[in-house]
Amino acid sequence: MCGIVGLVGTEEVNQALYDALTILQHRGQDAAGIVTCEDGRLHQRKANGLVRDVFRTRHMQNLRGRMGIGHCRYPTAGSSSSELAQPFYVNSPYGISLAHNGNLTNAGALRERLVNEDLRHLNTDSDSEVLLNVFAKELQAEYRVQPTPDDVFRAVHGVHELCRGAYAVVAMIAHHGIVGFRDPNGIRPLVYGKREGKNGTEYLFASESVALNVLGFELIDDVAPGEAVFISADGKLYQQQCADRTTLTPCIFEHVYLARPDSIIDGISVYKARLRQGEKLAAKILALRPDHDIDVVIPIPDTSRVAAQVLAYDLGVKFREGLMKNRYIGRTFIMPGQQERRKSVRQKLNTIELEFRGKNVLLVDDSIVRGTTCKQIIQMARDAGANKVYFASAAPAVVHPNVYGIDMPSVHELIAYDRTEEEICELIGADWLVYQDLEDLVECSKEGNPEITQFDCSVFTGEYLTGDVDDVYLQRLESERADAVKEKKREQLDGDDDHVIGLHNEVS
Repeated sequence: MCGIVGLVGTEEVNQALYDALTILQHRGQDAAGIVTCEDGRLHQRKANGLVRDVFRTRHMQNLRGRMGIGHCRYPTAGSSSSELAQPFYVNSPYGISLAHNGNLTNAGALRERLVNEDLRHLNTDSDSEVLLNVFAKELQAEYRVQPTPDDVFRAVHGVHELCRGAYAVVAMIAHHGIVGFRDPNGIRPLVYGKREGKNGTEYLFASESVALNVLGFELIDDVAPGEAVFISADGKLYQQQCADRTTLTPCIFEHVYLARPDSIIDGISVYKARLRQGEKLAAKILALRPDHDIDVVIPIPDTSRVAAQVLAYDLGVKFREGLMKNRYIGRTFIMPGQQERRKSVRQKLNTIELEFRGKNVLLVDDSIVRGTTCKQIIQMARDAGANKVYFASAAPAVVHPNVYGIDMPSVHELIAYDRTEEEICELIGADWLVYQDLEDLVECSKEGNPEITQFDCSVFTGEYLTGDVDDVYLQRLESERADAVKEKKREQLDGDDDHVIGLHNEVS
C-alpha cells in the first residue's frame, strides 16, 4: 500500500504534488519523493520520513517544472532503507521516472531476465525498479527519437504480458508526458481528473479520488484494469486498453482499512461501504445475541468509526468516543517492527475513563491482523474500569498473507492463523469476539457497484487471483517479511542512511 500521484500542469506543479502526497499520507509513512520535469531536465527529492519532513523550502524551490510525479511509501517486503524511496529513475530511453503501488509476484524471474538477457543494471531489491526497467525496455524497442502515444501504449501492453501481480503506476517520460496504468485485474486503485488552469487544462493521477477533490480537480474516471491513460506534456489526453484479458477485481481491504472514507474507488463510496459493514455486523450480533447486554459502542480510531456509528444505532445503544488518539503517531498497522507496534499503542491512544467504568463495552475495529493492538486496547479498557469488554471486527478473520502490496505479515504472525474464534478471543483477552462474515463484507462493497462481481479477498480465503502464488512463493515471502529479518536489515542499514540519502536524493 502506497500513495502515487502524477500531474501535468500549466504552471509549476511542485506545491500541488506536495499537497496531494499529504492527502495520501495515510497510504504510506515510511518515505516520500517527488520528481519534476523542467524543459527535459529532472529535479528530484526523496528520503525516509513523512511528507512534511522530507520536503523543506530549499527542496521545493528546486522542484521546478510543469510536470511531475510523487510517491509516499510504506515497506512491504525488504528493508525501509531510504534507497528504496520512490520514484525510481532510469535514463534510457528518454529518461523515465516511475512510482508504483502494489507488488509483482514474479519479480524474481523478471529480475533474472533483465540482468542476464537484457543486460540492465538494477540497483535495489525493489520490485518497483524491476517494473520500471520492464517498461523502459518495452518502450525502447520502438527505437524512435520522439515516442508517440501508440508507442507508450505498446510498451504498457508489453508490461502486462510480462508482469504478474498488482500494480498501479504513474510514469513520467522526460519531455513527453505522464502515463498512468493498472494491472489487468485492477487490484490497486488509480483515478484521474482535470481542472482548468490559468493557461489550459491540467490533469492529475492519484491513488484515491480524495486527492482530486481537495485540489479542485473534477474526477474523470478510474483507470480501468489493463488500461493506460497518457497525458502529453502539452496537455493532450490519450487512452487505450492495453491488455488482452481484463477483469475488475479490486482489493476489498481498501474499503476495510486502506482508503480514506471520503474516497470513491471503482465507483464505490468507501464511506457507504463502511456504513454497510456496520449494518451487517449489527445484524449478526442481534442474531447471535438478541438479548445482548452491551451498554456502549466505542470505535478504535479512526477507520472503524463509520461502521461503529451505524452499528450502535442499529443495536439501540450509545455510541461514544472513549479512546482519544494522538494525531502525531503513525498508523500502527504500517509500523515495520512488532516491538514498535507494541510500544506505540499506548502512546497513540488514551482512554476516557468515564465512558468505560462499570459498563459493558463493545469495542469496534476495522480488522484484526496480528492482535497486538486490540489486546492492548482491551487491557486499557479493563484498566479504565470496564465491566465486560466485547470486541467486534468489521472484517472477517485475516488468515493468509497478502501478496499484492499490503504488508500482511508471516502467516505465523497472524493471530487468526490455525486458531478458532474462541482461542483468538482468549488470546486478546475479550469477553466475546465477533467477526464480520465474508459474504456480508463482499455484499457491502458490491452494493456500491453491482457491475463488480469479484473482489480480491485473498487475505481471508487464500485464493490468489493471479494464479501464480504457491506454497514455495509464500514460504519465500514469509522469510522476507518476518519481523526479525526486517529488524536485522534495519539495524545493518542504520549507520548508512545518511550516506544513502546524500547519494540518491538530489538529481537535477
